[in-house]
Amino acid sequence: MSEILIPGPAGEIEARLESQPETGSMSPPAPLAIICHPHPVYGGTMTNKVVHILAGGFKELGAHTVRFNFRGVGRSTGEFDHGVGETEDLLAVVKWAQARFPASPLWLAGFSFGAWIALKSATELQAARLLLVAPPVDMYDFSLIPAVSMPLMVIQGGEDEVVSAAAVADWVAQRQPGARFIKIDSAGHFFHGQLNTLKNQLIEGFSAL
Repeated sequence: MSEILIPGPAGEIEARLESQPETGSMSPPAPLAIICHPHPVYGGTMTNKVVHILAGGFKELGAHTVRFNFRGVGRSTGEFDHGVGETEDLLAVVKWAQARFPASPLWLAGFSFGAWIALKSATELQAARLLLVAPPVDMYDFSLIPAVSMPLMVIQGGEDEVVSAAAVADWVAQRQPGARFIKIDSAGHFFHGQLNTLKNQLIEGFSAL
């Protein structure tokens, strides 16, 4: 795992890269999975347990993984910008990562606040696949975001105390009817005691998209 600082619009962006071994020229390039963390103001960082377990799942699926801290978190410079600057941070990280892995298909993922950022950016970034975990559909106006055309998987805890599981299910049915929707009935927002289940669902479901 490499600890890196990526040039961003507000200064440096702290990130962690875990790359796959080089493959032969006859093998398809490994995907590039970039994961967005939860809300910076409420303690969200790239070391969040959900973000960490998602990175592990993507690694098992054979992807290079990049986690990063939004501006104002950890060693990332700047301050919280209500989703605007954080979207710019993601774009900068993707640009850096794609320069390093230019042939890799892009997989975007986000947890909670990070899911909103990933969804807003997925079409512009031409993501090949998208994963949203506990997307905060009742906190931000998701109706302003056009439906995405790439394969989409949504994972939601049935006992989420932060994001309404019913609202997420309704949003998927109404706005993203082709999405793969997984509800882990006994899981809360941070998937305490259910992290391995989350990882297994990611591996099983994402590989089938």
